Amino acid sequence: MLKHSDFGEADRLVTLYSREQGKLRALAKGARKPGSRKGGHLEPFSRANLLLSEGRDLHIVSQAEAIATNSSLSEDLVALGYASYAVELLDRFSGDHDENRGLYRLLRDTLERLASGEELQLAVRYYEVRLLDQLGFRPELQNCMNCNNEILPEDQYFSFERGGVLCPDCGKQQPDARPISMNGLKILRHLQRSSYDGARRAKPTAHVQLELESLMNQYLTYLLERGLNTPRFLRTVRRGTKQAKGN
Repeated sequence: MLKHSDFGEADRLVTLYSREQGKLRALAKGARKPGSRKGGHLEPFSRANLLLSEGRDLHIVSQAEAIATNSSLSEDLVALGYASYAVELLDRFSGDHDENRGLYRLLRDTLERLASGEELQLAVRYYEVRLLDQLGFRPELQNCMNCNNEILPEDQYFSFERGGVLCPDCGKQQPDARPISMNGLKILRHLQRSSYDGARRAKPTAHVQLELESLMNQYLTYLLERGLNTPRFLRTVRRGTKQAKGN
């Protein structure tokens, strides 16, 4: 379940990402009524078995049974923010009825990792890298996108327009290029070539984590050609968390 909104007096409009048909919108009639059998099974970030019927304009949720609620996300605002970010990315990049079982599994696994309290930033960076792979936007990280020379172990540049890394000489001449540290590039390469179990061996510093978060947010925003809502929420939550720890 990606998200839902109120519809009419007692209904709920839900946006789903299904294994068989990709993104769908469906109407859950009466889901907001007290005692409804559907309401508790149609929460964001949850996974459920649904029986859908064809309506005039929307699918109709006839039956719903939750499989995994990931309810622990509501207990940690930072984890909740990252889950919202993952869902927003999939929603923005996906068209209706575009089946992609790889994306389905990626979102399922990422939400479960976030709910289990694993390294939140690593789980989300891995999600971003794999999302780009699935969507056909895999960035080039081995050779300069301009001169095609092999990238050396030193600080480099990343071009959103070119979709990959630039060597220092070429990067200085590309207006949209932004610096990427040697260590940041190493982490991205590691995430790109590893399974999640392998990716967990990466131990980026806090500085590199912030660097990669900024880079990936900007790159994804560039590809979408519009801003994302959840990064702002995440920054607010983390700022509040730091202030609370300081008191």
